Formats: sequence, C-alpha cells, structure tokens
Amino acid sequence: MRMKNQGTGRAGLLLGAAGLLAACTVGPRYQPDRMAIPARFAEDGHAATPAEIARTTAEMKDWWHRFGDAELDRLVDRAIAGNYDLRIAGQRILAERALRDAQASAWYPQIDAGTVAGDSRYSINIDNWPIRPGNPANRPEASYLSYGVSASWQLDVFGRIRRSVEAQERAVEETVEDRRAVLMTMLSELAGDYMVLRDTQLRLQIAERNIRVAQDARDLAQRLYQQGVGTTLQVAQAQSELETQIAAREPLRTHIAQITHALDVLMGQMPGTSAAALEQPGPLPRVPDFPATVPSVVLANRPDIRRAERAYAEATARIGVAVAQLYPNFSIPLSFNPNASAMYQLFETGALSWQFFMMASLPLMHGGKLTAQVRAAQAAAEASRLAYRRTVLQAFREVEDAMAAWHDDVEHTEWLHRAALDSALASDRARRLYSAGLVGFLDVLTTERTALAAENAEAVARLERLQDAVALYTAIGAGWQGVPLTASALPVSLETQHALARAFQQ
Repeated sequence: MRMKNQGTGRAGLLLGAAGLLAACTVGPRYQPDRMAIPARFAEDGHAATPAEIARTTAEMKDWWHRFGDAELDRLVDRAIAGNYDLRIAGQRILAERALRDAQASAWYPQIDAGTVAGDSRYSINIDNWPIRPGNPANRPEASYLSYGVSASWQLDVFGRIRRSVEAQERAVEETVEDRRAVLMTMLSELAGDYMVLRDTQLRLQIAERNIRVAQDARDLAQRLYQQGVGTTLQVAQAQSELETQIAAREPLRTHIAQITHALDVLMGQMPGTSAAALEQPGPLPRVPDFPATVPSVVLANRPDIRRAERAYAEATARIGVAVAQLYPNFSIPLSFNPNASAMYQLFETGALSWQFFMMASLPLMHGGKLTAQVRAAQAAAEASRLAYRRTVLQAFREVEDAMAAWHDDVEHTEWLHRAALDSALASDRARRLYSAGLVGFLDVLTTERTALAAENAEAVARLERLQDAVALYTAIGAGWQGVPLTASALPVSLETQHALARAFQQ
C-alpha cells in the first residue's frame, strides 16, 4: 500500500512539474487583431444571398474556367506545373520548415561522440620537470588514446525554445501564403496576357480588313481618275491612307510575338515554344457572371492579408524569446572521456574520466541590453499589427476599385459597340456617295478613320472588361484554393550521404 502511494506521488510530482514548465512560458500569448469591417461592399449593387456566396466560393477554386476558353484552361494547367516562380516559392517553404526543425532540435539532448589517438613528445630541457604520473622514467615520448561522448541538454523552463519554435512555425506559414500570392499573381498575369493576345489578334484582323478597305478606296480613286472624274490628289490621298494602314499592322504582329514569349516564360518553357499553337487567332473569352461575395471572404482568402496576420503572430512570439533572456537559464552538460597510453588500458577503471553537472545562469547586469531587446521586439510586433491593418485597407480598396470598374464596363462597352456599328455604316455610305460623285474623297478618309478608331476602341473596351474580371477575382483572393502545395524534395538524399542518418536524426 505504501509503495502504491509512493508511485502515485511520483506520478503526481512529474505531472505537476510538467504543468509548471508549461505554465512558465513567458511573453504575451498571441491574440488576433479584431479589425472592424463593413457588412457589405460599397460598390456592390445588392446584398449577396447565401446561394450566391456559395456559388462564388465554388468558383474561386478555378475561376479561369468561368471564361469558357479551353485554350486558357490548358495554359493555366501548364503554368501551374512548370512556372519557376511557383517552384522557387515551394523551395522557400522547405527551407523555412527545415529552420523550424532546427529550432525544435534544441528541445532534445545534443550528443556527440569522438575519438583521438596519436603520439606526443615533451621537452626534457626544463629544470625541475615534474615526473608525469604513470611514466616514472620520465620519457619524453608518450602515446595517447581516448574516446568519449559529450552531451548537453537545455532545459526550456521559461519557454525560450518554445517561443522560438512558435515564431519559426509562423514564418513557415508566411512562406505558404507567399507561395499562394505568387500563384495568384501568376494566374492573373497569365490570364491577362492571354486576353491581350486574343484582343491583339482581333485588332490585327481589324487592321487587315482596313487594309482591304483602303485598297478598295485606292482602286476606286484610280478608276475615277481614269474616267476623268477624280483627281491625282485623291489618288495620292488614297495611296497614303493604304500605306498608313499597312504600317499600323506591323506593331500588332510584334506585340503578338512578344505576348506569346511572355506566356511561354510563365509556363516555364523557352520563348517561342507555343508560337505555333497560339498564332491562330481565336475569339475573345466570354465575360463571366459577376462574383457575389462579402467582405469576410476577402479576409479569409487574400494571401497578403493572411501573411500579414501570420507575421504579426511571429512578431508576438519573438517578444517571448526576448523576455525569456531575462530569466535563469538551466542546462545539463555531460562528458565521458576515458584515456590511456595503451589500447588494453583504455577500458580499465583507472582510465575513466567523466563530468556531470547541473548548471544555471542568471543575467544580472548587461547595461540594459536585454530590456532593450524586449522593447525592440514589442515595437516590431506593434508595427506588424499596424501593417496587417494597412494590408486589409489596401485589399478592400482593390476590391472596391475592381467592382467599380466591372460595373462601369458594361455601359461603356455597349456605347462603344453602337459607335462602331454607326461608324461602319457611315464609312460604307461615304464610299457609295463618293463613287457617285456626291461627296469628296476627304469625307471618305474621315469616315474610314472614324470607323477604324471606333472598332479599335470597342476591342480595347472588351479587353478592359475581361481584365477587370480577372482583377476582381484576384482582388477577392481567388485561385489558390484548388491548387495544393507542390511536393518538393531535396535533390540529394541525406540517407545516401550519411550512414548514421538511417539510425539517428542529425
């Protein structure tokens, strides 16, 4: 009965000690900054219903599918698999995780083994040279053999190691959010470039049509001149207009080639690889439905907001690391080093040599350095909190701006479409009237240039509407939810480089 009580008392003592150690973690505990956000966006036309929010949440995982373009979907898949910025960001996550593991290793005993063997010679030309123990002849030469183990264990009584590991874990989470931000930026850039490619190809088709119209106008001016109705001035004007239209076509071809090169680099391949696949003009992607959302979705999905929040958590943990420096430090050093001059003596009792201590150190006077480090950590944490709030404000501004642009695009594009139709009709009528001799050639040039400008303006407006749709999806933090972190591995296996790695964690 007494032995049972003793065992129960020992267990209770161990549990109590463990609880005491856990309770001794110094420094502030992290509390998320509760920033007040509006219930709805100012630029949103109506309050989103739960069904609309659920639809948007599902669409956020692969928002590029909403544009209904199979070629864009193919490019996105290839970019996710091959983009180098994304792969670099994945390696940074691995690096931060390794640093986290390095910090956590301080919790465990640090053990090293070693051995030494060799010969040494001492000078005998010194007066009163003492007789060395174990060598009564005082020979100057001696053999030395030794082996041993040294160990140290840092007792994390006040949580310095725990706070360091916590801070490094938050740093890992920051790199995860960094990779998500890289992914979103890449998707936005890829989709934007693809929209520009299709728009430029459309404008190139417009330019080709305008060249044919200018050729017809030149031929008409020459025919009327030959019939004695026209003048050489009209022929020269028509020829100049044709050459101007031909010249305007070449920059568009250059731009198409450059955009194709940019898309190849985003996909992690040599520029020009996709030229054959993308050189064929395709229709502009369709504009998706407006994504209904609420402000809380932005807080939950924007990687920059999530990263800023993790940075604040890391900075808070760093305060605990600085505060722990003010408290006593406990450690247990241990060494075991037998030594002798002959191999058969090395394992005898007389050759044994060992040390075992319980060490404690208390900071007494450092000229205010330790308290200054605490103040610096506190200021850094407050700066991180303020940076989080600034990031939230900037994110909401981007969402509001993207919503405003999306809504304004609809009416803007519709008016430009009407203007393009009316300008084309006016140009056709001007050519008919000119062929009948009812208007001058200057009227033909004016209406043709107006029609060209209106058609190009409509194409640019349609591009802007597509780009604003991409910007809104990016602003609300869409795109990373359906893409898992890539499984990266070191190019060199540690197990093949270190024989003991198969038995111990180094």
